[in-house]
Amino acid sequence: MDGVVTPGARRARHALRAVLALVAVITLVLAAEFVVTRSDSARNATIGGVDAGGRDSAELAPVLDELTARSERPVILRTPEGSTEVPASDLGLAFDVDATRARLLEQPRNLLTRLAALFGWDHDVEPVVTLDRRAMDTTLDAQRKALEKAAVEGGVHYDGTRPIGDQPAKGERIARDAAAATLVDRWLDGAPIDLPMEPFSPTVSPEVVAATVAGPAERVTSAPMRLVDRRKRTVEVPAGDLAAMLTFGPDGRGGLVPRADEPTARKILAPDLDASQRAPVDARFSLASGRPTVVPGVDGASIDWPETLDTLATRAAGEGGDRTVEVVYKDVEPRLTTDAARKLGVRELISEYTTGGFSSASGENIRLVAEEVDGALVLPGKVFSLNGHTGPRGTAQGYVDSTIIDHGRASTAVGGGISQFATTLYNAAYFAGLEDVDHTEHAYYISRYPEAREATVFEGAIDLKFRNNTRHGVLIETSWSPSAVTVKLWGTKAFEVESITGERFATTEPQRVRVPRGDDCIPSSGSKGFTTSDTRVIKDARTGREINRATRTVRYAPEPIVKCV
Repeated sequence: MDGVVTPGARRARHALRAVLALVAVITLVLAAEFVVTRSDSARNATIGGVDAGGRDSAELAPVLDELTARSERPVILRTPEGSTEVPASDLGLAFDVDATRARLLEQPRNLLTRLAALFGWDHDVEPVVTLDRRAMDTTLDAQRKALEKAAVEGGVHYDGTRPIGDQPAKGERIARDAAAATLVDRWLDGAPIDLPMEPFSPTVSPEVVAATVAGPAERVTSAPMRLVDRRKRTVEVPAGDLAAMLTFGPDGRGGLVPRADEPTARKILAPDLDASQRAPVDARFSLASGRPTVVPGVDGASIDWPETLDTLATRAAGEGGDRTVEVVYKDVEPRLTTDAARKLGVRELISEYTTGGFSSASGENIRLVAEEVDGALVLPGKVFSLNGHTGPRGTAQGYVDSTIIDHGRASTAVGGGISQFATTLYNAAYFAGLEDVDHTEHAYYISRYPEAREATVFEGAIDLKFRNNTRHGVLIETSWSPSAVTVKLWGTKAFEVESITGERFATTEPQRVRVPRGDDCIPSSGSKGFTTSDTRVIKDARTGREINRATRTVRYAPEPIVKCV
């Protein structure tokens, strides 16, 4: 009948009203929730397992501090093969604190998520993490031994002269794409990270191994090989030696190729082949004409072991039957090439100095050290060390006993008198304007030397060093006679040098010393001590402009009056 409401319609209306009422209630609740939490983090929010819900920006500081602390700890990586710790920065991981704070303060857009939070369900927020994939890959590459199971590649080695196949086996490696996602997702959880793995197969199959054993590997030890060096001498390499130095390894394309182990091969072959090499000869300067001329250097010849052994291995395993290989050599340039020597500008005398008045024993030592230094070349910017250049100066090198100063008085020792050569060389460097790096004056003044402009040396303790501070090479020429020694320096003249000797002052009287008569006692009338100075004035040789003026003050002790009793 018209106007009559059925029971079913009545129930539907009640249900609709209930739904609408529920929606209204939920809407009111969510609206109230939005008003209450609009400036806070989401209700029941967690981040990295840490409660971060219902907090304003300031209240989030402890949460973010905890995540920051975790970001600064080493990352523990685990796989079925092992574990390791690495800095997060090495993996390219970085934690963005400000962006994470902003993310926490964003309310969920999903109404169901917000409603669920009202009933206690957690809302998980991911921290903002970035990852440098290249850094991650580099670090994981370095940790392969600790974290991955390497695939065993197929290959062939020898037992005596018999080839033995090395069977391949699968490995397990880190799945890099999945690992990147895992690191970003799990890094700040504060726990070890289990990295995802994937299997991988070797490139060489068992069938290839078997074919190599039966073919190329058998050919290697079927007969000796012959090496022909640059002197046309032939060295036979027996099958046993070939087996000792050769194996077969992957070529990257699924095949196996012969390879020689260079250290083993050199140990076997070098005794017969080393003599075929030629050492390079440096260019040098000759003064036979009275002026420096360049004597050309000579290239050396060194065995190119990788190239030689590669050819040997390939031919030994080949099917051609040719078992003779020519040794490959590479040119070795001298340390000083002819062209470089010519560009050094060693063309004129830049300084010269002579001293004399030495005894015969001292003279022999001076002659020896002068011979060792003669022809020394000091390159631009380099330091010349007298002790470093000569090395030991003992009886084994021909040096003899002569006078030295020991504990303030005259004595004797092997190599005595070399200080006279040091003084001569020092003065030559002084007047060439070269930089004084290290020198030491005698304990007391020796009259045949210039005051405050002399040097002593003692092996292992006192040295003479100067630096070539010019743009050209400096060649040292020495000449000796029984009465004098001369040092000449050749190069390109850059400086004019003036020496100004100061007045003596602070004179001291010598002590009287009584020493038991014998070989250790050298009588002396002594001399007064004093203090003086030397000023070196260096000017530009071309313009005359003063470049440097330096004063060195030297105190000489009095030489004692020694009586032998």
